[in-house]
Amino acid sequence: MADDDRTLPDQTQVQQLQSVLTAQQEELFQLVLSRDDRVLSLLLKNPHLTEDHLLALLKRRDLSEALLSSIYRRHKGNLSNRLIRALAKNPVTPGAIMRNLLPHLLLFELLDFCFMPGVTADQRIAAERTILQRLPTTPLGSKMTLARRGTAAVVGTILKEGDPKLVEICLNSPRLAEAAVFQFINGPRAAASTLSMIARNGRWKNRPNLQLAILKNRLTPTIWFNLWIPTLPVRTINQLLANRRLAPAQRKAIQDELSRRKTSH
Repeated sequence: MADDDRTLPDQTQVQQLQSVLTAQQEELFQLVLSRDDRVLSLLLKNPHLTEDHLLALLKRRDLSEALLSSIYRRHKGNLSNRLIRALAKNPVTPGAIMRNLLPHLLLFELLDFCFMPGVTADQRIAAERTILQRLPTTPLGSKMTLARRGTAAVVGTILKEGDPKLVEICLNSPRLAEAAVFQFINGPRAAASTLSMIARNGRWKNRPNLQLAILKNRLTPTIWFNLWIPTLPVRTINQLLANRRLAPAQRKAIQDELSRRKTSH
């Protein structure tokens, strides 16, 4: 009898697990809260399991990678947009699956995903890459919104396109990094008008590295030489004068300032 008693819990457990396979819809909403991985795995085989049950399950942040992989394998042939979003938003979803999911998200779903709490660095980078891949075919209006709301990588990439409508918005983005502005100044898409936008911008105009980069660009309007050169030390001015890429008007502005300083001493 004692031996029979010892086997009773195991038999009860087996019966409970078997009941998961036949549970009805209301019961399934309770079972998705289970902490037992075996219960959750069996849930996926229940014929009464619906998308709403899966969405409730995917809200959990304590699921195993194995379970999330199983959900994806079972439903990848007919994943709805709701399930794609739910799987993508779960921080435990394996990277290989994430790469398959992200192309199915809409542009601004990807952007929202980048800022979602709990998203890992790898997931955010993957979402950013997907956004960047779509930029060449993204309409101007959507790019303007991305320039306002995007991550540093997205805003920096849009800035490099050099469209004056986008440059102005990018420069006012709180996420834009100085390194991206510096790269743009030295890049092939910088123009006199956009260089002047940077030189006028309250956030960027007083940054020494950017000022020098602007003054070294042969497309920079002479007005910025007239405004900034008088504030620079002679050593820096001489370094600028040694730049062989300067336009004649720029070189003259520098030489005029050096002459003025000589005569004032």
